[in-house]
Amino acid sequence: MAIVVQKFGGSSVADVERIGRVADRVARTRADGKQIVVVVSAMGDTTDDLLALARRVCENPSRRELDMLLTAGERISMALLSMALDARGVPAVSFTGSQSGIITTDTHANARIVEVRPFRVQEELVRGKVVIVAGYQGVSRRKEVTTLGRGGSDTTAVALAAALGAEACEIYSDVEGVHTADPRLVPGARRLAELSYEEMQELAESGAKVLHAQAVEWAKEKGIAIHARSTFGGSGETVIHPGGAQPERIAGVTSERDLALLLASPGTAAALAELLEHLDARGSFGKQLLFERLPSGGASLVLSRENLPDYGALVAELGERFGGGVRVREGVGAVSVIGAGINASFANVRRVQAALASIGVEPLQMSTSSFRISVLLEEAQVPEAVRALHAEMVG
Repeated sequence: MAIVVQKFGGSSVADVERIGRVADRVARTRADGKQIVVVVSAMGDTTDDLLALARRVCENPSRRELDMLLTAGERISMALLSMALDARGVPAVSFTGSQSGIITTDTHANARIVEVRPFRVQEELVRGKVVIVAGYQGVSRRKEVTTLGRGGSDTTAVALAAALGAEACEIYSDVEGVHTADPRLVPGARRLAELSYEEMQELAESGAKVLHAQAVEWAKEKGIAIHARSTFGGSGETVIHPGGAQPERIAGVTSERDLALLLASPGTAAALAELLEHLDARGSFGKQLLFERLPSGGASLVLSRENLPDYGALVAELGERFGGGVRVREGVGAVSVIGAGINASFANVRRVQAALASIGVEPLQMSTSSFRISVLLEEAQVPEAVRALHAEMVG
């Protein structure tokens, strides 16, 4: 029997009624003669609620203990969905990330999957059961419970699909596939029927919430097609697969908030290397690193606070260790325009500059690659900038 991996996000399992709908969908797929592995996220805002609870106990909780706490959210979802399937006469069993054989690096809060050993999953599939797996989590080779960063359940699903030789990997969320912008910011955003791995990777890394960037890496490496669909009905989907890119197409406009711009002029290149080593040791990986050709060896680095639960402690450490050599600017956002060959000439860069100038936005920084033009700006300017760039670049 062919194996299908289905992943359901937090909005899809936000309450008992929605868990019931997911159980009905899974039961229908199984009735079609498929073996099913289901990956689930935590219910609704559970992860945010647990994080807030932790901060009521301790202002800067350790990443290890946060991983122990936050992984409880997915365990609740997996058990409830398994119960819902059993109630419908569909035999099911739930597993944590570690029980499913998800082996990760040691980095708490933002680990990467290095290997999948799905022996127990395979055994239960052979017994005729639907297997429910807690997404977003795994275990390191030192037996430490880890999490994969926000959106990491997508990566769990794709990695399992690869390890099991699945026929399909289906990612379900509250939107019908991938759009040219967040429909909540741009009501006229259009659904894309297909995307290449490279386009989706850039969209994910620059803020699109439909898929986790690490999930796309796994899919590309293993050649797995991903079907992004809506849990709540509709026939529309986006298929992410090799060769989905269209020359000269702008795939979309994405945005990020809650960024911090780290400005470093620590005095010497050696001191800057020490700063980067310190960030690596703390698992505080940057998104955009720009070096300046100055005697001080200065640089600027963009940090996303989303996967930095100990951000406050990090900033305090930098102040103590590097003094005035490191400044942090908060309240920063980013807007990116994604498309294959977007920088074949400077025409698109000029269009981005003109669109931002028309709404009075002066970028803090701008960076480009073969697939992306990214602009740093004040966080409050993000919504208007997304709409202006979508109107200009996508139409």
